[in-house]
Amino acid sequence: MAGMVLFGRRWAIASDDLFFPGLFELFLRVLWWLGILALYLRYRGKLDCARGVLLGNYMVVLLVLLAVIVCTMLAIVCVSMRGTICNPGPRKSMSTLLYIRLALFLPEIVWASLGAVWVAESTQCDKIVVSAIIATVVVSWVIIGFTVVIIMVVFDPLGGKAARYSSAAPTLAFNPEDSQFVGGLKTAATSVWEKRMKLLCCCVERDDQAHMAFSSTAELFSTYFSDTDLVPSDLVAGLTLLHQQQDSLRRNQAPTEVVSHSPGPAQKDDLDAELENCRHYMPIAAAAYGWPLYIYRNPFTGLCRIGGDCCRSRTTEYDVVGGDQLHCHFGSVLRMTGLQHRDFIHISFHDKDILTDLSAESENLDLGCEVQDCMAHKGISQAAKYLYRRLVSDGILSQAFSVAPEYGLVIIGHSLGAGAAALLAFMLRGAYPHVRCYAFSPPRGLLSKSLYESSKDFTVSLVVGKDVVPRLSVTNMEDLKKKILRLIAHCNKPKYKILLRGCWYGLFGGNPDDLPTELDGGDHRDLTLPLLGEQSLLTHKSPGYRPSDSPLGSPTKYPPLYPPGRIIHLEEEGPSGRCSCYTAQYTAKWAHESEFSEILIGGKMLTDHMPDVLIRALDRVSNRDACISCPTPAGSA
Repeated sequence: MAGMVLFGRRWAIASDDLFFPGLFELFLRVLWWLGILALYLRYRGKLDCARGVLLGNYMVVLLVLLAVIVCTMLAIVCVSMRGTICNPGPRKSMSTLLYIRLALFLPEIVWASLGAVWVAESTQCDKIVVSAIIATVVVSWVIIGFTVVIIMVVFDPLGGKAARYSSAAPTLAFNPEDSQFVGGLKTAATSVWEKRMKLLCCCVERDDQAHMAFSSTAELFSTYFSDTDLVPSDLVAGLTLLHQQQDSLRRNQAPTEVVSHSPGPAQKDDLDAELENCRHYMPIAAAAYGWPLYIYRNPFTGLCRIGGDCCRSRTTEYDVVGGDQLHCHFGSVLRMTGLQHRDFIHISFHDKDILTDLSAESENLDLGCEVQDCMAHKGISQAAKYLYRRLVSDGILSQAFSVAPEYGLVIIGHSLGAGAAALLAFMLRGAYPHVRCYAFSPPRGLLSKSLYESSKDFTVSLVVGKDVVPRLSVTNMEDLKKKILRLIAHCNKPKYKILLRGCWYGLFGGNPDDLPTELDGGDHRDLTLPLLGEQSLLTHKSPGYRPSDSPLGSPTKYPPLYPPGRIIHLEEEGPSGRCSCYTAQYTAKWAHESEFSEILIGGKMLTDHMPDVLIRALDRVSNRDACISCPTPAGSA
């Protein structure tokens, strides 16, 4: 639902978000009240010291104040449990209760301050009483400080404008001044997101290219959320519902929908061969992350193993450029790949292009081939062009083949690096027609349809489980938002129940049919119906606005893009392994890109993207020891 409006501005918190924090504070306040009551009843006859009467009065007034706060918090918790996400009517008294609760902080601050002064002047009183009151004062200030932190977290920089926007929304289609105001609000939202991105990437070098990337990424995020009026907890609730919904749908699929034709011998042999190649190249792709990944994989011994490399200044015959901690990175590369110093010609640890990968716009590529519609992800293509200039213009590839002319050219990468590797392979095809590319967990939104089909001739992608990145595109994100809106709109349970049930399901699993997705009647077909109930969750409420009119629906700026090459999908066998020592086993199959046209929600949607998970998954599918397409480990240029 919409964020609450307090003090004339919108906040990033809804009236049904106060159940858990309210329950936590209620628990602390009740314990606190009982402790003070027990202390007063036991030691009230021992307060005959200096300032003892004041301390007694302090505890009596504190008991009354805590009782009022406990009653207020109990009312807040009870009201927060009412209604649903889209039906805040039963919680209309929440604003009044919050005003009362915030007003109670004033006497609490005053009384805590007086308590601190009186305790300081009561050194002759019973030490237990003094210590207990000191603890009471400290707890008071801790809770006050904690409340201030919460207020800072839920503060919406656009709250003042958003409050006016909510009231103006019904007439936006007919009021030019309001339409102009909405334009200003979107500009302000982009500016806020740009500041957030700069804060998040504070260590990134600031240049013109980085500024353009910040602006493009900020525009994407502000556009994605511009047509909804949801708070973060609404999105979390929607994701938990969608998780159960997806599991239930897959569980209830007919056998004809989930069983594909058996692969022929040639296709199976090809899959086995490519799996072996992936198993060979994946450690090299992972090594590009340098010493942080090596320490992560070897938390107890990693630092000791590469510590000497970090401190060593070694004269080498290869070229090492770019980045900090070069020798630390290179030492970890040697240990993760098993390669030797002589196997390297050029090593670069430049990472300034990583920010441009976040830009989701597209651009045409001049590949000098007959493929039409050569569109690709703009940010990743810029990174690929930078690599192309380094490899070709600086003569790095020429030098490599002059040293080892018998080898072929294989380009590899992981995650966004996999996308850059796939585009780089396209660019090098003219000069190196036999180039091969292995893209591990590449982003989905990378290539146009024509380039995707063309890339199958020389690119193989590997995806593990529910990895979100190979399913990540503007189109899929927009589809995810619509599904979340549908589920929230049809939900007939309060948010706290959704979150509790979703947390249990995420941690311990279970039968998804035993954990319904809270849709009225449990009809999963509601997901394919037109948007109805979520109209109340949209900020554009004018009669001429349709939910399908999302700003991200522009095919010009955000055309549909696809992952590179033929795709090998490693699917986890057996149970999910939540909260257990279960060791995952995987089956491999060739997959079509359409299988990654939906973002799958689950506990492993992020961990399945980690390089070490890919390495372990490959070890649990293929058991061959030799790479088929390369003569030695140094065979990749």
